[in-house]
Amino acid sequence: MRPKVSAVLTQYLKQCNEPPWTSYFIRYRDVYNDQWGKSHFNWTLDTGTNYHILRTGCYPYMKYHCTKRPHQDLSLDDNFMKFIKVINLGLPQLMYGLAAIILISHVEYVDMPGHKEKVPIYFLLKEDQGSHY
Repeated sequence: MRPKVSAVLTQYLKQCNEPPWTSYFIRYRDVYNDQWGKSHFNWTLDTGTNYHILRTGCYPYMKYHCTKRPHQDLSLDDNFMKFIKVINLGLPQLMYGLAAIILISHVEYVDMPGHKEKVPIYFLLKEDQGSHY
């Protein structure tokens, strides 16, 4: 059984010692998408650290951009981003995903407790973990 994408998100943020920000791709086929329909939302770890998550589907990936920030009402932003995606028929996301296939240059693995295999996540460039920029 594939791990939930939300569990991979949590585990990766913990694995990286709660970085100030991170941005990665994850393949649809590697996870169960339990965050379907979410575009901009808060994600709070059990340590109390909150992240603003910008998320979009860009087939064959999902793209996550995570920034450590205080909890905030993001419902207006989330609805606006969903509206933009619908108006554009998802074409920019599809093009982004197809370009990512070519541009991805780094892979890391998230060790998921209770799962035999590690989950690969992909980056356009290797991140300097802990960097603020």
